[in-house]
Amino acid sequence: MITGITSSSTQLDQLKQFTTVVADTGDFETMRKYTPQDATTNPTLIFKAVQQPQYQHLLEKVLRENLHSPLSGSTLYKKIIDDLLIAFGLQILQIIPGRVSTEVDARLSFDVEGSLEKARYLISLYEKAGIDRNRILIKLASTWEGIQAAAILQKENINCNLTLLFSLVQAVACAKVGVRLISPFVGRIYDYYKATTGKEFHGAEDPGVQSVNCIYEYLKRFGYSTQIMGASFRNIGQILELAGCDFLTISPELLEELQQSSAPPVTRKLNLETAQTASVQEIDISENHFRWLVNEEAMANDRLADGIRRFAADIVKLEGIIAKMI
Repeated sequence: MITGITSSSTQLDQLKQFTTVVADTGDFETMRKYTPQDATTNPTLIFKAVQQPQYQHLLEKVLRENLHSPLSGSTLYKKIIDDLLIAFGLQILQIIPGRVSTEVDARLSFDVEGSLEKARYLISLYEKAGIDRNRILIKLASTWEGIQAAAILQKENINCNLTLLFSLVQAVACAKVGVRLISPFVGRIYDYYKATTGKEFHGAEDPGVQSVNCIYEYLKRFGYSTQIMGASFRNIGQILELAGCDFLTISPELLEELQQSSAPPVTRKLNLETAQTASVQEIDISENHFRWLVNEEAMANDRLADGIRRFAADIVKLEGIIAKMI
């Protein structure tokens, strides 16, 4: 472990010395306040954002642009949502210096061709707006199909962020096909074990923290270039335990908590040199093996399915808002 910074700077400032901080929000003012390198969004965050008065103009603008569209019904709603995702993404890219993640419809999580078509379409919209594709990460669920789609997209220089990741086998499968970034969900792993055991977990004993540690150690040990971004945090203790991870995507509430605190000093917990010398057994990944190992890990199987359902439900809610406004 490397000793942390002992100055009076905030924990957020100290964390940024070890880890690239990403804003887990669709709120522009939050990004301006905390100056993250990157930003990530998902259907839930966009659904919440468009219900706020300060973002209504974006939805209204997209609706006006589609006023005379020859499309109708669900096909039109899907196009409007795609346009809305890009509208948010373009605004975010004016604020942050790095990349924004834009998510493929969760209902395509088991559809390789559908995911490819949607990802290419979203990239084309960004490029029409003058944005280099290297500033975009296409988010896909870490299903077998999502990973296969990402393998193809990466070869087309379309960088991917594989989300809803809850197990080492998912991470390894992503790394083996050259996925640019993965997002292990710390908080949802914690939620599962808290609910099933009735136990509160703190610090290094937190199962979500342990999962990211395991993934970090494996990928660094075997020299994979895939970046690791801890996500879905429930408290700053989880965040501080992962100082040193490549990226951490953090909600506005927890960014504020880190910004308001300067103690205890942040120390690096994940270390590249240590991980590279770890004693780790390499995992062989085939489709059958992948599906079996995910199935065998009850938490991963449960959380992946639940996450897909939740994201899909929020897309349906967003379509409902659009239908009423039309």
